[in-house]
Amino acid sequence: MSFKIDSGLFKYDFIDNHAILCVAVDANVKEIRERYLQIARRLHPDSRTVISAGEKQLANELLSKLVNPAYEHLSKERSRAEYLIVLSQIAKSLVQESSSVELTSDLAKQLVSAPNIDAFYKTAIAKVAATQYESLHQSVKIISQISELNLVYLMRSAANVSTSPSSLAKSKSNSGTPKSNTATPPPAVKEDSPVDQYVRRAQGFIDKKQFSQAKVELQDALKLEPKNSHCHSLVALVYLKQNQVKMAKIHFDNALKLDPTDEIALTWKPKIEKALGQQSGGSKVIPPPDDGTKQPDKSGGRGMFGGFFGGNKK
Repeated sequence: MSFKIDSGLFKYDFIDNHAILCVAVDANVKEIRERYLQIARRLHPDSRTVISAGEKQLANELLSKLVNPAYEHLSKERSRAEYLIVLSQIAKSLVQESSSVELTSDLAKQLVSAPNIDAFYKTAIAKVAATQYESLHQSVKIISQISELNLVYLMRSAANVSTSPSSLAKSKSNSGTPKSNTATPPPAVKEDSPVDQYVRRAQGFIDKKQFSQAKVELQDALKLEPKNSHCHSLVALVYLKQNQVKMAKIHFDNALKLDPTDEIALTWKPKIEKALGQQSGGSKVIPPPDDGTKQPDKSGGRGMFGGFFGGNKK
């Protein structure tokens, strides 16, 4: 049995694993695992009071061909990071072609103009998740609806603007000439620059400890503004969170060259130099601070800065 899904992100030759599991696109590993276990239990024959042979086969097919591969892909940090990069690029490209995007689900159409994007999106995802695999024959249709939600959410996040339904996407039910809008337009609001948008998204990922995604956003920002000291400091912090100490030092150095008053760089660069055993005017190496590790980090790998970040490791 094959499952054909051609709505939402699936329409662009992309397997929307978040839609299959019905988790938000920024869900962390713990949330993904909890959701997977819920679905696995729901699809297990013993959890359904009355189930025919056909339904049993369908449940097994959904689990083996959709749910398990989706979880396998999202549960591994490296594959999830690469997947999210591709997802981000698709969203950015679709913003430029928003008029060609077609929506069929009511929730996706509502999200197009929802004033609070995150609240509406998270609430919708949670609501749909409750019934996603209750009626097995409707599961694929529901996955399509979730993927449209993901598509709109990603496009609005990438554009960082509240866009009207007619300009973000056209629905298959819309037709005729748009009515003119005679209402007084709202005051103009200064939009963030592209770099500000990258930094904002990166900060959100940092807050959620999704450092790989944060690094991608900051690297994109630096491509636009290579002399942005704040971006250099933030990406240095991300490298520290990933215990890539040497890369962190390079970016802190760059930040201070561009802005000698950069507070983040001024705070952390001395700690890096102390941990690396560097001293002004010489190259003598001394033991790093006692942070629970026995050997200094010579490769930018794990361990050296565990103490500075409370032992958290990505």
